[in-house]
Amino acid sequence: MNRPYIFCHMLTSLDGKIMGNYMDLPACEPAGDLFYDIAFGEDPFYRHQGWLSGRVTTDDNFTHYRAPALTPGAPTVPEGDFVAQQAPMYYVSVDPKGKLGWESATLTYETTTAHVIEVLTEEASNDYKAFLRKLGISYILAGKDRLDYALALEKLKTRFGIQVLMLGGGGVLNWSFLQAGMCDEVSLVVAPAADGNPNTQSLFLAKEGLSTDAPLSFTLLGAETSEGSTLWLRYRVNYGPATQAP
Repeated sequence: MNRPYIFCHMLTSLDGKIMGNYMDLPACEPAGDLFYDIAFGEDPFYRHQGWLSGRVTTDDNFTHYRAPALTPGAPTVPEGDFVAQQAPMYYVSVDPKGKLGWESATLTYETTTAHVIEVLTEEASNDYKAFLRKLGISYILAGKDRLDYALALEKLKTRFGIQVLMLGGGGVLNWSFLQAGMCDEVSLVVAPAADGNPNTQSLFLAKEGLSTDAPLSFTLLGAETSEGSTLWLRYRVNYGPATQAP
């Protein structure tokens, strides 16, 4: 399969939550710093060319639930994908129907600047694609009414040269990629904290219509302790009969 090497890199609590009140504790600051340094620091462990998140994660962190400034009845855009530019780092947003309200073709995450790529399906409107083109935001089409994982990843590699890609969901997106056989490694930075909230997202979440709860196993690749009682764990994903190996 012609796709990037994919590692899922997440910061979690001791009870496996990827968001929540625990993140406000001073005890989590070393874990947050380590999480960033591993993937985005001056000498990162992973030498990747982009990171991928879902629509909700993008809205939570970058577009803040703005409505896109569409032009109703915009002129018909050319068919197919739109590659606005090549860049050393990309932020890839899975946005099947085209809902995110971008204001710029680039975003900045701490000290990292990235060019935005939208992953759309054929359900995204012409007006939305015209909106992305006006801003200079690249997009690819992958699937009719739901994401075609293999096609999206092939296009990210062939059109943008992404050889290594970080997966940073949403628990639903993370699990969907694992269930589709599209994740090679899981990297967890575990903060020494928890808040016990039963309603916040965990690392992996099955969602009806997107993925099942077919179990997966993992093989430990590394375990390191770090400042402030932080733990960094790396696992290889073991694919069996229930999933399609990459």
